[in-house]
Amino acid sequence: MADTQFGFFNANKEFSRETVNMEKAIAASNRLKPAFVVICGDLVNKPGDLAQIAEYKRIASKLDPSIKLYSVSGNHDVENVPTPASLELYKQYFGEDRYTFRSGNMLGIIINSSLIKDPSLAPAEAAAQENWLRTNLEIAKKSGAKNIMVFMHHSLFLKDQNEPDEYFNINTERRKMYLELFKQYGVKQVFAGHYHRNSYGKAGDLEMITTGPVGRPLGTDSSGFRIVNVKGNIVDHHYYALDSLPEKLRFQKK
Repeated sequence: MADTQFGFFNANKEFSRETVNMEKAIAASNRLKPAFVVICGDLVNKPGDLAQIAEYKRIASKLDPSIKLYSVSGNHDVENVPTPASLELYKQYFGEDRYTFRSGNMLGIIINSSLIKDPSLAPAEAAAQENWLRTNLEIAKKSGAKNIMVFMHHSLFLKDQNEPDEYFNINTERRKMYLELFKQYGVKQVFAGHYHRNSYGKAGDLEMITTGPVGRPLGTDSSGFRIVNVKGNIVDHHYYALDSLPEKLRFQKK
């Protein structure tokens, strides 16, 4: 999932539509019973808004306790240009902004892409995250996990690894560095949100998978979420609108 973004539909005046959408997404998850759910950032629309944060956490708490929920920080959670103070506020309400988890034969790495997009006001924190990531990629490679997946908010690129820099991707210099780093450690899938639409591209063997929003769409894709099926080294995924989940799920590469 991505971009629950409470408050975006109605310019922070209220968040009733986000409430309906996230409740549908959580109810569907409870029915489908995935191993875990990841929400790829922009949990709320206004950084530090206590009402938006409380509503996100209230609905998230309805997820079946047997299903793990992993939250990712987005630019609307830590500011477009994060600061030490905005990062600490996020940690206070949501927990760590970088961590790893294991599920079966896959290992997930969650990072704060706002520190990659613009580290200018928190350079020490950005450097610390990069060092942490390198260490944990090394650990992941040695762990025996068949699949190492990265979850972040911003896409490294939307369709083409050589596309121009823009608001919705990571700038070319840092993009190249992270693509090389992920390739070195055998990362094959990077999942992101932020775009409020679906997009897909490949850089060699690496898939860059951008998932549409649970909250407000900005394109033709309806609000929804992506279901990922992992069998050995084979990873299939498909995006479903909240109101059009089929009875039986059939996976194919997109």
